[in-house]
Amino acid sequence: MSIYRPTSPIGSLHRRDGAGVVRMEDHFETDSDDLWDALTSPDRLARWIAEVDGDLRLGGHFEAVFTSGWRGPGRVDACEPGRRLLLTMGEGDDQTTIEAWILPDGETVQLIVEERGLPLGEYAGHGAGWQAHIEDLAAHLGGHPAAEWRQRWQELTPSYEALAHSVS
Repeated sequence: MSIYRPTSPIGSLHRRDGAGVVRMEDHFETDSDDLWDALTSPDRLARWIAEVDGDLRLGGHFEAVFTSGWRGPGRVDACEPGRRLLLTMGEGDDQTTIEAWILPDGETVQLIVEERGLPLGEYAGHGAGWQAHIEDLAAHLGGHPAAEWRQRWQELTPSYEALAHSVS
């Protein structure tokens, strides 16, 4: 069974305080508890976005290796089960913030993910990357394997570069 993968952006790019912001919004046919588990369980995270090792509780520190190839430290800054997760990724001057909100919406659950603090020269690539991750999450929740991440990122990058040029 093939999974529909759009070639146009499903996310948006913004500029805030001189830095880039990537925002993804999507709906999933699952419940809040299942989506929360997919966002916080190391076994499930490894199936769609990253291998994570460490303390995933509030205030905890962990190491992550993303399917994109990025690796580094993270910290759990907010953890409201079934509702909100806030992480700081990286270290020193190379830090970003990733925040996820889970919102029940009738028979589906909406997920909003924002990554903030990105260098403006890189946020288009992060937009393409986040779309590939969100598509892999959808595949995981549907019982399908993740796509080849780098290939999908390369397919999406031109659309996000065009989007970045239109953002003022």
